[in-house]
Amino acid sequence: MSAFILIILSAVFTNNFITVKTYGICPFLGVSKKTSSAVGMGIAVTIVMVLATLVTYPVYNYVMVAHNADGTEIWNFQFLWIIFFIFIIASLVQMLEMIIRKISPSLYNSMGVYLPLITTNCAVLGVTQMFNGVTSLGDIVTGVGTAFTMNIGWALLYALFAGVGFTLVMIIMSGLRERLNCYKTHKALAGFPVAMITACFICMAFMVFSYIKI
Repeated sequence: MSAFILIILSAVFTNNFITVKTYGICPFLGVSKKTSSAVGMGIAVTIVMVLATLVTYPVYNYVMVAHNADGTEIWNFQFLWIIFFIFIIASLVQMLEMIIRKISPSLYNSMGVYLPLITTNCAVLGVTQMFNGVTSLGDIVTGVGTAFTMNIGWALLYALFAGVGFTLVMIIMSGLRERLNCYKTHKALAGFPVAMITACFICMAFMVFSYIKI
């Protein structure tokens, strides 16, 4: 249970991909002008994160490397993980783009160029590398103990709540930007400058969670 809670809190708050790791800044600033678009982008990124993890985990651990019955290595292409992962993510994004365009043309138009750019979203690539041996478990959560064993279940859990954390920050940002539009802003700060200031305050607020001890 402690591992379950730690992974959720780490993915959503203490190691949030936007506010802590500064991944996915492009859609964070570009699609957060309206809450509806921010929610749609957050859901789309979450879906891609989960699906990409579901596909890349077995590919990295069982396809890119193979062993004989005696344990000797037949081949190992894990050093090409970035190329494999980007190809998988790009394929998933293309499928999601076609589905959204068919189901909700208005949401598709509001996302604009940022929807296909999920392919190059660092947050998606970052979440796939977490449980594919590219980074250590210590980089994800601390204090879990030796009882914590990496498997596909934990990988999907982390990917899901990493997407939830991404969506949460997108909604907060879009809500603040919509509220700021109701007030008169000095022309020197109007537009992108005030958005950057708002983003800085959100990141500072999320720093509080890094001091929480479980």
